[in-house]
Amino acid sequence: QVQLVESGGGLVQPGGSLRLSCAASGSIFSINTMGWYRQAPGKQRELVTTITTGGSTNSADSVKGRFTISRDNAKNTVYLQMNSLKPEDTAVYYCNYRATSPRGYERIYWGQGTQVTVSS
Repeated sequence: QVQLVESGGGLVQPGGSLRLSCAASGSIFSINTMGWYRQAPGKQRELVTTITTGGSTNSADSVKGRFTISRDNAKNTVYLQMNSLKPEDTAVYYCNYRATSPRGYERIYWGQGTQVTVSS
C-alpha cells in the first residue's frame, strides 16, 4: 500500500518561509508528475505547482516568484520551498503524485495534508 507522507507545515509570520516535503512509502511504478495543491477553509482545492520528471514546472500566478518546487527522483520525494509567505497562503497543503501502472493505467496518489498557517 503506497502512502504519501508530508511534513514541514506549521505556523509562520507573514514574510517568513517554510519548506514542505512529501515522501512516498512503498513502491510506486513510474512516477510522472509530482505536485502540490492547497485548500483554504470554505474554498475548493487548488493547484499550487507541479513538476514533471524532466523538471518542467507549472505554478499558480499567486505563488510565482515566491514558491519553488523540486523533486528527488531517487527518493520519490517532492519539496515545496515557500518564501515571502502571506496570510492568504494559509491552507492545508496536499502533495500529489501521478504515475503510470505497469499495465499503462494512470494512478493518482494524495498525501494526507499538512496545515500551513501564516499569521502574526
